[in-house]
Amino acid sequence: MSVEQPLWQALTAYRVLTLLYALGLCVYSFDDYDHPIGAVVYMAVLTLWTALTFRMVASAERCTRRFLVGDLGIAVTGILLTPLVDSHDRIAEGTPTLPSIWTMGAVLGFAIKGGWRWGASASTVVCAANVIERGGFAQDTVHMLSLVWVASVGIGYVVEVARASERTLARALRIEAATRERERLARDIHDSVLQVLAMVQRRGAAIGGEAAELGRMAGEQEIALRTLVSTGLVTRPRTGDGTEAVADPGALPDVDDPPGPPRPPDPGRSDDGPCDLRVLLAPHAGSRVTFSEPGAPVLLPAGVAGELAAAVGASLDNVRVHAGEAAHAWILLEDEPDAVMVTVRDDGPGIPEGRLADAEAEGRLGVALSIRGRLRDLGGTAEWISAPGQGTEVELTVPKASAKKARQKGEAAR
Repeated sequence: MSVEQPLWQALTAYRVLTLLYALGLCVYSFDDYDHPIGAVVYMAVLTLWTALTFRMVASAERCTRRFLVGDLGIAVTGILLTPLVDSHDRIAEGTPTLPSIWTMGAVLGFAIKGGWRWGASASTVVCAANVIERGGFAQDTVHMLSLVWVASVGIGYVVEVARASERTLARALRIEAATRERERLARDIHDSVLQVLAMVQRRGAAIGGEAAELGRMAGEQEIALRTLVSTGLVTRPRTGDGTEAVADPGALPDVDDPPGPPRPPDPGRSDDGPCDLRVLLAPHAGSRVTFSEPGAPVLLPAGVAGELAAAVGASLDNVRVHAGEAAHAWILLEDEPDAVMVTVRDDGPGIPEGRLADAEAEGRLGVALSIRGRLRDLGGTAEWISAPGQGTEVELTVPKASAKKARQKGEAAR
């Protein structure tokens, strides 16, 4: 719903209520009018017009310029007819005009539809009609008309600000949606293509011969692809002599660039219904990976469980890269009342202070997207605790409320 829609709804109610007020004034002053029949005829026309145009002020699309002009014409006509129906003495005393405060509804229609400039123009016309009706300026007339003018300009300005804010919000939501989709694709690329290219590069350099050339080409493509997913521009870095730079086959892999081919899809995963997270994490257990789990199933929506398991897999890949193949890792799954927590701990050398921030600034994707990005999209958090020589501990936490919202969002999308 548009941010200005409540204003149109309020205007619809205002027109009805002020019509009833004007009718009440007409009945109350019926015996005081010089020509009561003229007042009755105008009030009948005003009532018929309000009833026939009731839905015209329901939205900006229905409220056309032609209707606004006609609405203002009805109001101004009633103001100018007042001296012909009422006595001069009563008008001098400040008696209300025939349409009374119903006139303000016509002015507000201009303000909501076209902003403060339209509101100012309509209120100026109403002010001029009131001055003509009173035969000049009077203190109470000036006071009332000032309020009408200020109110119409103020509401018109608020509407313009609301529309600008709505456009800004819509643009921000589009950018956020595009960014999240880009990060999702980057995670998938990192977990599959980039790891394969890194493995081919290293194995080719180790084998030598034609395989070394294949590894060199894989290194070039890894650089180009990494640049694409991190910056959106496929520009290969160049050396000082202008030639294209190639990844160094002998360089150690980065903190967030684990080697090895991607894993096959996790078993037992379904896009419908809950999924036991223990089933997805159990395949990681081995001679150097210890998995500790609760005795009861840890149920999460399938999509949430799959993303959390993928983040755990990326954490274990980082363990193999930094701590080496001989390192030992521990996975602890905890099912708390409000959240599900997975802790991945290793006995490796730890991560130097500031290394994760440097890796993210360089466009490395492992920690930034495969782990932290996944948890952020799930409404959770990823925390690293590490000190040189004391290993690394990664705490992945997903609140159950966020998991429930993610499931409801997926069901609504389907």
